[in-house]
Amino acid sequence: MAARRGVSSLLTSSCSRSTLSAYRATHRAFSSSPASAAFVNSTPRASTASTSTAAKPASSTTAANPASTTTSSYSSTQRTVRPSFPAKEPPVPTARNASATEAATGQRSLTDGLSDQPAEIEGVPAIDWTRSYHGLGSVSFSPEQNEVLLAPIALDDVEVKPDGIIYLPEIKYRRILNKAFGPGGWGLAPRGESIVTGKIVTREYGLIVQGRLVAIARGEQQYFDPDGIPTATEGCKSNALMRCCKDVGIASELWDPRFIRTFTKDYTKEIWVEHVVNKKKKKVVIRKDDAVRYPFKAT
Repeated sequence: MAARRGVSSLLTSSCSRSTLSAYRATHRAFSSSPASAAFVNSTPRASTASTSTAAKPASSTTAANPASTTTSSYSSTQRTVRPSFPAKEPPVPTARNASATEAATGQRSLTDGLSDQPAEIEGVPAIDWTRSYHGLGSVSFSPEQNEVLLAPIALDDVEVKPDGIIYLPEIKYRRILNKAFGPGGWGLAPRGESIVTGKIVTREYGLIVQGRLVAIARGEQQYFDPDGIPTATEGCKSNALMRCCKDVGIASELWDPRFIRTFTKDYTKEIWVEHVVNKKKKKVVIRKDDAVRYPFKAT
């Protein structure tokens, strides 16, 4: 009986020593490589699992091949990295997109000025009216022409603005010039390009009569929207014509203070009017033989 107990104790101690030796061998082999050591330090859960597996006597295969255990544990805990895709590429340019972009970037603002400088004609024997003063003050007109130019204006042709300023419509100036020199015997020559600011259009013109310069004036016209610039350039030309005609004696009474006071007293009146839409009232000046026009009504 004592002999049996001794044999059992010997077997138990030998099994314990063999198990401890296997555990030490497994732990030494597992931590010998740098990758495995780093993995053990960074992932305690995997290290615990490997230790418990090696401690079991039944897992002899795992203890015998620690490298495979390390590889499988490291691969199972590795973080998944998703590739980053590049930014979305711009659409392929087409003829339509290119034309729209070019139109948007190449459009010039209408308020920057008009590049309409009179063209220089080379090889043509003509007078450059942009710089020439040919014939200015050299010869007087004929008595018949002077009679037409200096004739008193018809009072029925004079108009009055709502603020009380009297004027002669520009078509009246053209009719007087046509009567004095005939159609085609006179003309307006631009002496520079149009200047467009935020509110007005201005340009200098010269009045040419029978091949010689007789007057120079700068016209101007106000506008309120960029779409109205073409109309403003035409009004600027008419304004320059009116000022040039002042130099040749047409409708000179309109600049005479005494005539202005007399005409205002005898032919104009001040009345209060009301706007039919917004009901605003204001005082305006009209001719005595005129009536109030829409959108106003007399109050």
